[in-house]
Amino acid sequence: MTTPIRASDRDLRALARIVSEDRADLPDGEGLPPSLLADLMAQIRCDHLSLDSWDSGRQTVWFSQEIPSGDAGIGFEGQDEVYWENHRDCQPCSYTARTGDLRSIIKCSDFYSARQWHSTGMYTDFYRQTGMEHSLMVCLPSALPPTAGPGRYLRLDLNRGPGPDFSERDRAVLTLLAPHLDQAYLDVQRRRRPVPRLTPRQKDLLHLVAAGHTNTQIARRLGISEGTVRTHLENIYERLQVSSRTAAVTRAFAGRVA
Repeated sequence: MTTPIRASDRDLRALARIVSEDRADLPDGEGLPPSLLADLMAQIRCDHLSLDSWDSGRQTVWFSQEIPSGDAGIGFEGQDEVYWENHRDCQPCSYTARTGDLRSIIKCSDFYSARQWHSTGMYTDFYRQTGMEHSLMVCLPSALPPTAGPGRYLRLDLNRGPGPDFSERDRAVLTLLAPHLDQAYLDVQRRRRPVPRLTPRQKDLLHLVAAGHTNTQIARRLGISEGTVRTHLENIYERLQVSSRTAAVTRAFAGRVA
């Protein structure tokens, strides 16, 4: 799914403005700043945009952010059962779950001709009801913690109705923006859920946990007993509101190298 990036100087100037702008607005729940999504839609024309956290194993969506939203949306509401009935057989829809590829930016037309797409169950039972013909999809690979199970991913879908498909220029623009979208999501999460402050000793201990040291090794490095290490960890878990070593490291050092 790799394609040479083709973006004009004008595109690059517009993208530079998008990635450098300080976003003060937060989404109502999880997601990306609405102003950022609006700027994205101005650069890549689409009729509908959605950011969804998928769990293909449980056949559910944890959250969804849409533009337009609510009654102005395109009619996905109440169509979950129909979607999941056709998900496995739809090559672009199931691509990430099937391959584990969180980096490629894909279009429906990468997999099907227009005639083939219109003959799929996903199109006839689902997409045709919404009026959408074309999709451009990208995942945000850093948005989920390392502990997320297989089949979990966060994906941004840009959808268009009848007319021209998304171009390679559109794919190039999204390729350039994808790392920024990924980081912007993490920044929003940190702003919505600030990490509680840890003591210097707790930080030292958690850095050793992040480096893979056992409780015994940590006790030797810090000159304390294993019981004290366990007590520190229990206090860290309580302060960070987590229940495991991995979750504590992810919460405390999100977006940073431990």
